Amino acid sequence: MTQDDLSLLEEELELTSPLDRWEEQAPEPPPDPDAVLALLSAETSTPQERILAARTFCQIQDDRAVSVLLTFLGDPCPMLRVSVAYALGHNAKIEAVEPLITQLRLDWNGYVRKGLVWALGNCGDDRGVDPLLEVLTQDIAAVRLWAASSLGQLAHVPYESILRAIPALVEALRQDPIAVVRSNCAWAIGQICQVLPANVVYATSVDALIEALVEDEDMSVREDAKSSLLKLGDPRALQMIEDLQQEGLLW
Repeated sequence: MTQDDLSLLEEELELTSPLDRWEEQAPEPPPDPDAVLALLSAETSTPQERILAARTFCQIQDDRAVSVLLTFLGDPCPMLRVSVAYALGHNAKIEAVEPLITQLRLDWNGYVRKGLVWALGNCGDDRGVDPLLEVLTQDIAAVRLWAASSLGQLAHVPYESILRAIPALVEALRQDPIAVVRSNCAWAIGQICQVLPANVVYATSVDALIEALVEDEDMSVREDAKSSLLKLGDPRALQMIEDLQQEGLLW
């Protein structure tokens, strides 16, 4: 994908997609997993039927669905791909990680990449860290914000892996032009810091959150930075928050 393609797609793709609201249309009463699985896998099923079946697996979990869902991850229909991505996120399994990563690096559709990024965060596997970092630094805003959140969801993967996420998250917190991306970075840094030892990486992360609290021009970013700092309970950060409140610069 060229930079022109990315720019055009970013203009067309809102930070919240209509596809994100499909859960409001979940069928009632709860569907029969056997019937849905049969609909998904049947050769005679239409693309629309497969889309509905895949979306249903976002409401229910069934280990049998994963292998079938993976066969449609690269389907020509983007609506089916995005439904499959979210379904795999709800039915997160180790065997889905590599296919999700491969499709993330290949897929041109921003809606689909959002779903793939979200699914990788749900899988809780450290193999997702590097692909998510690539997205955080290179993709469109609507996908970057989910990459930041997914990195925060991976806070409990092995220390050496999640440590690689801190520099990119700190840089995005300071420099990303989209406020909601910076907010998600502040949340993700707070999540990761909760499992870090009190070392230089932790201190650098807290510094970045304090910087965002004091200097970011967007109120939502400042609020998310404050929330992360309060959850960490870092004495230096708590003192800074108290000082700013006393000066009337924070509430």
